[in-house]
Amino acid sequence: MTAVWITIAALFVGTIALKATGPIALRRRHPPRRAVAVIALVAPTVLTSLVLYQTLSAHPTGVTMDARIVGLVVAALAIAARAPMIVVILLAALATAAVRALA
Repeated sequence: MTAVWITIAALFVGTIALKATGPIALRRRHPPRRAVAVIALVAPTVLTSLVLYQTLSAHPTGVTMDARIVGLVVAALAIAARAPMIVVILLAALATAAVRALA
């Protein structure tokens, strides 16, 4: 087994253990509504930060400005316009491809 698969297995076990800790610790109690609302915002926030990091840090010496930024902006505008997710993805991909083709 390679180091990558050992890492994946360890992360899998850790994730399951972490997910099981909540119900075991709370038993029949429910967390306050405000806590649930904050917890619901964690996943989108982490995903957004990962997307921004991957988009802006392709170059090892600093921030990268390329066609992906255009795709990200188009996706943000489509999400703000409440477009369906497939439309958001297609628009972002087309905008990125268009900028790359013109560059």
